[in-house]
Amino acid sequence: METGAGSSPPGSATLMLPPMAGLLSCRVLDAVHQPVRQARFEVTDPIGRRIVSGETDPYGGFVAAVPEGEYRLAVTAEGYAPYLGATTIGDGTQHGGAEIVLAAVEPPLLPKPGHWELDPSHSSIGFTARHIGMARIHGRFNTFAGAVRIADRMEDSSMHVIMDAASIDTGVRLRDDHLRSADFLDAQRHPTVEFYSERFIHRSGSRWAVAGALTLHGVSRSVTLDAQYLGVGTGMEGETRAACRATAELHREDFTLNWQSILAHGIAAVGMSVEVALDVQIIHKA
Repeated sequence: METGAGSSPPGSATLMLPPMAGLLSCRVLDAVHQPVRQARFEVTDPIGRRIVSGETDPYGGFVAAVPEGEYRLAVTAEGYAPYLGATTIGDGTQHGGAEIVLAAVEPPLLPKPGHWELDPSHSSIGFTARHIGMARIHGRFNTFAGAVRIADRMEDSSMHVIMDAASIDTGVRLRDDHLRSADFLDAQRHPTVEFYSERFIHRSGSRWAVAGALTLHGVSRSVTLDAQYLGVGTGMEGETRAACRATAELHREDFTLNWQSILAHGIAAVGMSVEVALDVQIIHKA
Protein backbone atom coordinates (compact mmCIF):
# COMPACT_ATOMS: atom_id res chain seq x y z
CA MET A 1 0.00 0.00 0.00
CA GLU A 2 1.19 3.49 -0.80
CA THR A 3 -0.52 6.77 0.08
CA GLY A 4 -2.43 8.21 -2.87
CA ALA A 5 -1.22 11.43 -4.46
CA GLY A 6 -2.42 13.87 -7.09
CA SER A 7 -6.06 13.12 -7.88
CA SER A 8 -6.50 10.63 -5.02
CA PRO A 9 -8.73 11.96 -2.22
CA PRO A 10 -7.20 12.55 1.22
CA GLY A 11 -6.96 9.39 3.30
CA SER A 12 -7.23 7.04 0.30
CA ALA A 13 -4.62 4.47 -0.65
CA THR A 14 -3.53 2.97 -3.93
CA LEU A 15 -2.46 -0.64 -4.26
CA MET A 16 0.66 -0.69 -6.43
CA LEU A 17 0.61 -4.00 -8.30
CA PRO A 18 3.86 -5.61 -9.45
CA PRO A 19 4.23 -6.43 -13.16
CA MET A 20 2.26 -9.45 -14.41
CA ALA A 21 -0.14 -9.31 -11.45
CA GLY A 22 -3.83 -8.64 -11.19
CA LEU A 23 -6.28 -7.83 -8.44
CA LEU A 24 -9.00 -10.28 -7.43
CA SER A 25 -11.74 -8.47 -5.54
CA CYS A 26 -15.11 -9.90 -4.50
CA ARG A 27 -17.94 -9.34 -2.05
CA VAL A 28 -19.69 -12.24 -0.35
CA LEU A 29 -23.40 -11.67 0.26
CA ASP A 30 -26.37 -13.61 1.58
CA ALA A 31 -29.70 -14.15 -0.21
CA VAL A 32 -30.95 -10.67 0.73
CA HIS A 33 -27.63 -9.06 -0.30
CA GLN A 34 -26.33 -8.46 3.19
CA PRO A 35 -22.56 -8.92 3.66
CA VAL A 36 -21.32 -12.22 5.07
CA ARG A 37 -18.44 -11.30 7.35
CA GLN A 38 -15.67 -13.70 8.33
CA ALA A 39 -16.46 -16.06 5.47
CA ARG A 40 -13.41 -18.16 4.62
CA PHE A 41 -12.02 -17.87 1.12
CA GLU A 42 -9.24 -19.81 -0.59
CA VAL A 43 -7.71 -19.22 -4.01
CA THR A 44 -5.93 -22.20 -5.60
CA ASP A 45 -4.19 -22.79 -8.91
CA PRO A 46 -5.41 -25.43 -11.43
CA ILE A 47 -3.50 -28.25 -9.69
CA GLY A 48 -4.84 -27.39 -6.25
CA ARG A 49 -1.96 -25.45 -4.71
CA ARG A 50 -3.15 -22.72 -2.36
CA ILE A 51 -2.20 -19.23 -3.54
CA VAL A 52 -3.91 -17.08 -0.90
CA SER A 53 -6.58 -17.50 1.77
CA GLY A 54 -8.24 -15.51 4.53
CA GLU A 55 -11.56 -14.12 5.78
CA THR A 56 -13.94 -11.51 4.43
CA ASP A 57 -14.00 -8.09 6.09
CA PRO A 58 -17.01 -6.56 7.94
CA TYR A 59 -18.48 -5.59 4.55
CA GLY A 60 -18.18 -9.10 3.15
CA GLY A 61 -15.26 -8.18 0.91
CA PHE A 62 -11.82 -9.52 0.18
CA VAL A 63 -9.01 -8.39 -2.10
CA ALA A 64 -6.02 -10.40 -3.25
CA ALA A 65 -3.18 -9.53 -5.61
CA VAL A 66 -2.20 -12.64 -7.58
CA PRO A 67 -0.06 -13.45 -10.63
CA GLU A 68 -1.83 -13.63 -13.96
CA GLY A 69 -3.42 -16.99 -14.59
CA GLU A 70 -6.42 -19.22 -14.00
CA TYR A 71 -7.67 -19.88 -10.48
CA ARG A 72 -10.33 -21.66 -8.52
CA LEU A 73 -12.06 -19.81 -5.71
CA ALA A 74 -13.73 -21.53 -2.75
CA VAL A 75 -15.83 -19.66 -0.18
CA THR A 76 -17.31 -21.21 2.96
CA ALA A 77 -19.29 -19.76 5.85
CA GLU A 78 -21.18 -21.25 8.76
CA GLY A 79 -24.84 -21.75 7.85
CA TYR A 80 -24.30 -21.44 4.08
CA ALA A 81 -23.71 -23.85 1.22
CA PRO A 82 -20.07 -23.73 -0.02
CA TYR A 83 -19.26 -21.81 -3.20
CA LEU A 84 -16.75 -23.05 -5.77
CA GLY A 85 -15.99 -21.13 -8.95
CA ALA A 86 -13.29 -20.29 -11.47
CA THR A 87 -11.76 -16.99 -12.49
CA THR A 88 -8.99 -15.72 -14.78
CA ILE A 89 -6.61 -12.88 -14.01
CA GLY A 90 -4.77 -11.55 -17.03
CA ASP A 91 -3.26 -8.61 -18.91
CA GLY A 92 -2.38 -6.83 -15.69
CA THR A 93 -6.02 -5.80 -15.27
CA GLN A 94 -7.96 -5.55 -12.06
CA HIS A 95 -10.76 -8.06 -11.72
CA GLY A 96 -13.06 -6.43 -9.21
CA GLY A 97 -16.62 -5.84 -8.23
CA ALA A 98 -17.73 -9.48 -8.46
CA GLU A 99 -20.45 -10.56 -6.07
CA ILE A 100 -20.80 -14.07 -4.67
CA VAL A 101 -24.22 -14.88 -3.21
CA LEU A 102 -24.22 -17.77 -0.74
CA ALA A 103 -27.31 -19.90 -0.31
CA ALA A 104 -28.39 -20.47 3.29
CA VAL A 105 -28.75 -24.03 4.52
CA GLU A 106 -30.99 -25.26 7.29
CA PRO A 107 -29.12 -26.21 10.48
CA PRO A 108 -29.26 -29.91 11.40
CA LEU A 109 -32.43 -31.10 13.13
CA LEU A 110 -31.86 -31.00 16.90
CA PRO A 111 -32.25 -34.19 18.94
CA LYS A 112 -35.65 -34.65 20.54
CA PRO A 113 -36.04 -33.97 24.27
CA GLY A 114 -35.36 -36.87 26.59
CA HIS A 115 -32.55 -38.99 27.97
CA TRP A 116 -29.68 -40.04 25.73
CA GLU A 117 -26.67 -42.24 26.48
CA LEU A 118 -23.19 -41.97 25.02
CA ASP A 119 -22.27 -44.92 22.79
CA PRO A 120 -18.63 -45.82 23.60
CA SER A 121 -18.33 -48.21 20.65
CA HIS A 122 -18.96 -45.34 18.20
CA SER A 123 -17.28 -42.54 20.16
CA SER A 124 -13.78 -41.46 21.05
CA ILE A 125 -12.21 -39.16 23.63
CA GLY A 126 -8.69 -38.26 22.64
CA PHE A 127 -5.95 -35.76 23.37
CA THR A 128 -2.77 -34.38 21.85
CA ALA A 129 0.28 -33.04 23.72
CA ARG A 130 3.58 -31.58 22.55
CA HIS A 131 6.67 -33.74 23.15
CA ILE A 132 10.19 -32.22 23.47
CA GLY A 133 9.02 -29.12 21.63
CA MET A 134 8.61 -30.93 18.31
CA ALA A 135 6.48 -34.03 17.86
CA ARG A 136 2.88 -34.41 18.99
CA ILE A 137 1.88 -37.37 21.11
CA HIS A 138 -1.67 -38.63 20.54
CA GLY A 139 -3.63 -40.54 23.15
CA ARG A 140 -7.12 -41.48 24.25
CA PHE A 141 -9.20 -42.86 27.08
CA ASN A 142 -10.40 -46.36 26.25
CA THR A 143 -13.07 -46.62 28.93
CA PHE A 144 -15.75 -43.98 29.45
CA ALA A 145 -19.50 -43.51 29.85
CA GLY A 146 -21.86 -40.59 29.64
CA ALA A 147 -25.42 -39.34 29.55
CA VAL A 148 -27.10 -36.31 28.00
CA ARG A 149 -30.46 -34.86 28.98
CA ILE A 150 -31.95 -32.93 26.07
CA ALA A 151 -34.40 -30.31 27.35
CA ASP A 152 -37.38 -28.83 25.51
CA ARG A 153 -35.18 -25.79 25.04
CA MET A 154 -31.78 -27.04 23.85
CA GLU A 155 -29.93 -24.38 25.84
CA ASP A 156 -31.28 -25.91 29.08
CA SER A 157 -29.81 -29.36 28.37
CA SER A 158 -27.12 -31.05 30.47
CA MET A 159 -24.46 -33.73 30.10
CA HIS A 160 -22.21 -35.83 32.31
CA VAL A 161 -19.21 -37.81 31.07
CA ILE A 162 -16.98 -40.06 33.22
CA MET A 163 -13.61 -41.41 32.02
CA ASP A 164 -11.53 -44.12 33.66
CA ALA A 165 -8.19 -42.44 34.33
CA ALA A 166 -6.34 -45.77 34.24
CA SER A 167 -7.58 -46.41 30.70
CA ILE A 168 -5.32 -43.72 29.25
CA ASP A 169 -3.60 -45.07 26.16
CA THR A 170 -0.85 -43.51 24.03
CA GLY A 171 0.34 -46.77 22.51
CA VAL A 172 3.51 -46.99 24.63
CA ARG A 173 3.19 -49.02 27.85
CA LEU A 174 6.07 -47.36 29.71
CA ARG A 175 4.71 -43.89 28.94
CA ASP A 176 1.16 -44.89 29.85
CA ASP A 177 2.34 -46.27 33.22
CA HIS A 178 4.03 -42.92 33.87
CA LEU A 179 0.86 -41.01 32.97
CA ARG A 180 -1.13 -43.14 35.43
CA SER A 181 1.41 -42.53 38.20
CA ALA A 182 1.43 -39.80 40.85
CA ASP A 183 3.52 -37.62 38.50
CA PHE A 184 0.47 -37.09 36.29
CA LEU A 185 -3.08 -38.46 36.69
CA ASP A 186 -2.40 -40.34 39.94
CA ALA A 187 -5.08 -42.82 38.87
CA GLN A 188 -4.94 -44.75 42.12
CA ARG A 189 -6.05 -41.71 44.17
CA HIS A 190 -8.16 -40.09 41.43
CA PRO A 191 -9.64 -42.97 39.42
CA THR A 192 -11.99 -40.89 37.25
CA VAL A 193 -11.94 -37.81 35.05
CA GLU A 194 -15.37 -36.15 34.88
CA PHE A 195 -17.04 -33.41 32.87
CA TYR A 196 -20.43 -31.98 33.80
CA SER A 197 -22.31 -29.22 31.99
CA GLU A 198 -25.65 -27.45 32.32
CA ARG A 199 -24.95 -24.71 29.73
CA PHE A 200 -25.43 -25.27 26.01
CA ILE A 201 -24.84 -22.01 24.13
CA HIS A 202 -25.83 -21.68 20.47
CA ARG A 203 -23.22 -19.75 18.50
CA SER A 204 -24.37 -20.06 14.90
CA GLY A 205 -25.58 -22.72 12.50
CA SER A 206 -24.36 -26.05 13.83
CA ARG A 207 -21.81 -24.51 16.22
CA TRP A 208 -22.41 -24.70 19.96
CA ALA A 209 -20.45 -24.01 23.12
CA VAL A 210 -20.83 -26.48 25.99
CA ALA A 211 -19.70 -24.85 29.22
CA GLY A 212 -19.12 -26.92 32.34
CA ALA A 213 -16.71 -28.17 35.00
CA LEU A 214 -13.91 -30.65 34.37
CA THR A 215 -12.60 -32.59 37.37
CA LEU A 216 -9.12 -33.94 36.73
CA HIS A 217 -6.48 -35.04 39.21
CA GLY A 218 -8.91 -34.08 42.01
CA VAL A 219 -9.16 -30.47 40.78
CA SER A 220 -12.26 -28.90 39.17
CA ARG A 221 -11.97 -26.08 36.65
CA SER A 222 -14.36 -24.38 34.24
CA VAL A 223 -13.96 -25.65 30.68
CA THR A 224 -15.87 -24.74 27.51
CA LEU A 225 -16.08 -27.19 24.62
CA ASP A 226 -16.24 -25.79 21.11
CA ALA A 227 -18.79 -28.19 19.59
CA GLN A 228 -20.08 -28.88 16.10
CA TYR A 229 -23.43 -30.65 16.05
CA LEU A 230 -23.61 -33.17 13.19
CA GLY A 231 -27.30 -34.07 13.25
CA VAL A 232 -29.65 -36.99 13.92
CA GLY A 233 -29.73 -40.37 12.18
CA THR A 234 -30.95 -43.93 12.50
CA GLY A 235 -28.66 -46.79 13.46
CA MET A 236 -28.45 -50.33 12.08
CA GLU A 237 -31.03 -51.59 14.61
CA GLY A 238 -33.45 -48.72 14.12
CA GLU A 239 -32.24 -46.74 17.13
CA THR A 240 -32.18 -42.93 17.00
CA ARG A 241 -28.68 -41.46 17.19
CA ALA A 242 -27.19 -37.99 17.31
CA ALA A 243 -23.56 -37.00 16.82
CA CYS A 244 -21.19 -34.13 17.51
CA ARG A 245 -17.52 -33.22 17.55
CA ALA A 246 -15.99 -31.01 20.24
CA THR A 247 -12.58 -29.61 21.13
CA ALA A 248 -10.96 -27.75 24.03
CA GLU A 249 -7.50 -26.69 25.11
CA LEU A 250 -6.42 -27.47 28.67
CA HIS A 251 -3.41 -26.26 30.62
CA ARG A 252 -1.84 -28.91 32.84
CA GLU A 253 -0.93 -26.52 35.63
CA ASP A 254 -4.61 -25.59 36.09
CA PHE A 255 -5.12 -29.15 37.36
CA THR A 256 -1.84 -29.31 39.35
CA LEU A 257 -0.26 -31.64 36.77
CA ASN A 258 3.07 -29.94 37.32
CA TRP A 259 5.59 -32.71 36.59
CA GLN A 260 8.23 -31.57 34.13
CA SER A 261 11.63 -32.60 32.94
CA ILE A 262 13.83 -30.02 31.26
CA LEU A 263 16.07 -31.38 28.54
CA ALA A 264 19.16 -29.85 26.97
CA HIS A 265 18.88 -26.23 25.80
CA GLY A 266 15.95 -25.65 28.14
CA ILE A 267 13.45 -27.71 26.10
CA ALA A 268 10.55 -29.11 28.12
CA ALA A 269 9.93 -32.84 27.75
CA VAL A 270 6.16 -32.34 27.87
CA GLY A 271 4.22 -29.27 26.72
CA MET A 272 2.03 -27.40 29.20
CA SER A 273 -1.09 -27.35 27.00
CA VAL A 274 -3.17 -30.36 25.96
CA GLU A 275 -5.66 -30.37 23.10
CA VAL A 276 -8.74 -32.49 23.77
CA ALA A 277 -10.99 -33.83 21.00
CA LEU A 278 -14.29 -35.66 21.38
CA ASP A 279 -16.10 -37.46 18.57
CA VAL A 280 -19.36 -38.60 20.11
CA GLN A 281 -22.53 -40.46 19.24
CA ILE A 282 -25.46 -40.62 21.65
CA ILE A 283 -28.47 -42.97 21.58
CA HIS A 284 -31.98 -41.99 22.61
CA LYS A 285 -33.34 -44.04 25.52
CA ALA A 286 -37.08 -44.66 25.45
